[in-house]
Amino acid sequence: MSAPIIGITTDMHEKRHRVSTAYSVAVAQAGGIPLLIPPIIGQEMSYLAICDGFVFTGGDDPRMEHWGISTHKNATKVAIDRQTCELALLGGLQLLPEIPVLGVCLGMQWMGLIAGGTLEQDLSEPFATNHLRGTHTVSGELGAGEVHTHHHQALGDAGSLTVIARADDGVIEGVRDNERNWYVGVQWHPERTEQNTLGQGLFDQLLCAVKNTIRT
Repeated sequence: MSAPIIGITTDMHEKRHRVSTAYSVAVAQAGGIPLLIPPIIGQEMSYLAICDGFVFTGGDDPRMEHWGISTHKNATKVAIDRQTCELALLGGLQLLPEIPVLGVCLGMQWMGLIAGGTLEQDLSEPFATNHLRGTHTVSGELGAGEVHTHHHQALGDAGSLTVIARADDGVIEGVRDNERNWYVGVQWHPERTEQNTLGQGLFDQLLCAVKNTIRT
């Protein structure tokens, strides 16, 4: 039996599709076959048919007009094709609760927004400095420890999702949909986090959920 195929979303920059190699390395280390997914509108159903699980990666900031809200002046807007494609892909996944999904940073924000949550578009101090670059500690159902962080936005409310991790300053750092097989979002970057439980361990959990689904 071949290893599970895990779709990894990619960014768009100057007519290039790109994503950190750390995601592919983490998926492969967990026992999966990493498959980079370009944000090509109209290919979402094909991606759903090919992949056994998904990682929605980090990136620039959501275009909030999609939710009837103005995008903050300090936002760096994500490529429109990426937003359109990934929201369509996540929409399709809502009808496939058995497929495991890991959302990272922007990926977690997509999860929260489509679940009816709200987004703090530009964190104020002292939160901004604590989250923009470097590390801070988190705790919750996923464990506790130091994580790699790089963001100036965060969920203010998780909507229908369950909050499962917070930073030491109270900012929401992890969410889960308990009605699905394995649907977890984290605001930090596990692909860069050295602490195993909150780093590689999340990719291991994703692959474990995928393999259990395939067996059943």
